[in-house]
Amino acid sequence: MDMTPEAYQQYVKGMAKKSPLVKNTVLAFTVGGAICALGQLIRNGWSAAGLGEEAAGTAASCTLVFLSALLTGLGLYSRLARFGGAGTLVPITGFANAVVSPAMDFRSEGLVTGMAARMFVIAGPVIVFGTLASVIYGVLLMLIGGA
Repeated sequence: MDMTPEAYQQYVKGMAKKSPLVKNTVLAFTVGGAICALGQLIRNGWSAAGLGEEAAGTAASCTLVFLSALLTGLGLYSRLARFGGAGTLVPITGFANAVVSPAMDFRSEGLVTGMAARMFVIAGPVIVFGTLASVIYGVLLMLIGGA
């Protein structure tokens, strides 16, 4: 069968399952909002425990990273992601999941060559480009006299 690229695209479009956009958007909004609300509750708990405003925010971030890593290790974060879709990409929990998930996938290869070597496969570029962007921003800010 000889098809033009346009005919093939039409064929693929006709065969593709329609995405439930509204349902996916509502689920992502709800799950992402629930993660953020949980973060706020954790922050309030740390404040009630006697931490100052900045320290409570830091402790809440650390707690969310720990919970995300724990749920990833237990295989529960992927279930939540299948349900909530993009809502689980709330930056801090999604980042922790992106670090732990590849490490878990390659743990059978050993501690160093498996887990440690593969831990930053997904998150590594984010760290590198985020750091690079902040350095460029800082240099530009310094050059125009904003710092």
